[in-house]
Amino acid sequence: MLTINNLVKHRGNQEILSGISFKARPGRVTGFLGPNGAGKSSTLRILLGLDRATSGSALINGKPFAELHNPLATVGAALDGFGAHRMRTGRAHLRWIARAAGLSNSRVEEVLEIVGLTNAAGKRVGKYSLGMGRRLGMAAALLGDPKILILDEPVNGLDPEGIRWIRTFLRERAQSGNTVLLSSHLMGELAETVDDVVIIKHGTIVADGTLEEVIGNHSTLEEAFFTLTSEIAGAVV
Repeated sequence: MLTINNLVKHRGNQEILSGISFKARPGRVTGFLGPNGAGKSSTLRILLGLDRATSGSALINGKPFAELHNPLATVGAALDGFGAHRMRTGRAHLRWIARAAGLSNSRVEEVLEIVGLTNAAGKRVGKYSLGMGRRLGMAAALLGDPKILILDEPVNGLDPEGIRWIRTFLRERAQSGNTVLLSSHLMGELAETVDDVVIIKHGTIVADGTLEEVIGNHSTLEEAFFTLTSEIAGAVV
């Protein structure tokens, strides 16, 4: 489980996160939504030990990321693209990560197959399309076969087939009892994928519930999102 509790983040005189709290539970896909600059990336970075909170906690199975015994086998993450050197091949990039984590090259081949990159694994990353880069990032996140996935804009750049693949894949992960937290701007696609929705605006949670609860009387998730995040919105779901 992922537990965000009263998380506060200041950057200079600016308050990025204003005491937010929410959970992402096993067996469910949780969508984390918000306009640009709302605090999504800051939250995910704190959760993954890439940034420090001013106060509050962001826990993975009850522990901060830095205290996880085997991080790669506990949580897989794909943030800010795929972080691979442009001159490396996709396979070499994954083998480099695997070697550092004590994982076998056979596991690299398994995740390449899972994400559909086997045929492009020998190509240099600099030649990858945006969608191929997303698949490579997903492959890296899956190397340790973690029970938790944290994904930032995972469908960005994917073609319709790739979007359908990731939707099915994430649903299957959740149905197997795993925890999935993902952020996305594609509301229609998200509504086809998630069980729960958390919406953040100006560093404050304005909605937190099941997909049905957050949509409420609105016709779509997109309509609910824009109503809740517009500058005149004041209600909290």
